[in-house]
Amino acid sequence: MITRFLNQIAIVTGGARGIGKGIAERLAKEGAIVYIFDIRAKELKKTVAKFKSQKLTIKGQIIDITKEKQIKKGIQKITKKHQRLDIMVNCAGIVGGTGNKIVDYITKTFEKTIAINLTGAFLLTKYCIPSMLKNNYGRIIHLTSIGGKDGNPNMVGYAASKAGLFGLIKGVGKEYAATGITVNGIAPAVIATDLNENTDPKVLQYMIDKIPMKRLGTVKEVAALCCWIASEEASFNTGFVFDLSGGRATY
Repeated sequence: MITRFLNQIAIVTGGARGIGKGIAERLAKEGAIVYIFDIRAKELKKTVAKFKSQKLTIKGQIIDITKEKQIKKGIQKITKKHQRLDIMVNCAGIVGGTGNKIVDYITKTFEKTIAINLTGAFLLTKYCIPSMLKNNYGRIIHLTSIGGKDGNPNMVGYAASKAGLFGLIKGVGKEYAATGITVNGIAPAVIATDLNENTDPKVLQYMIDKIPMKRLGTVKEVAALCCWIASEEASFNTGFVFDLSGGRATY
């Protein structure tokens, strides 16, 4: 395994399982010191223990990314200890309501989905940038969705929140384009993770049918692309959202 991230400090949110777990593992295998932010205490403890048994440097912090004070404190604690922050990959997110048209979509569910998927991304970006500016270097990556481009029907909270991430990524990427900090995103089609357990089967099949490859993406495929974007090799890419869609993306 190559060591592109030797001694770099990385934060991966939503890393207790799924895509975030896969990205955290690959970053650590390539030499990074990884901190996982997650709200699922039991899963986080289990994941960290597993990685430690593999001699990977991965630590966990129980953090709710909708809570500004928790995010600020967590990031500042890491920066104070290491005097740097090189990478932040935001994988935390929820599907929200599925299988319902907007007239039947519960407002509180919409607000919760926006709070986690979009406001959380805003807060993480807001507090990571000052730490990265100290060394004029950083990689910020948000996991959005092809559904944010196309607007999947019957899941308006998810589609709206992920579409909002496109604007955040592009806008903030331009704000810091003259520094060594890049801000990018990945828009996957459906990836085989636990997140899809709560997706209405009809909605899930609808999304798979739209993929020319006629299969789900894998966590390893997401981690491979993410780690290239997070590396020094991707120095001329910012304010961009990379598709990972099995051919679904058309623009």
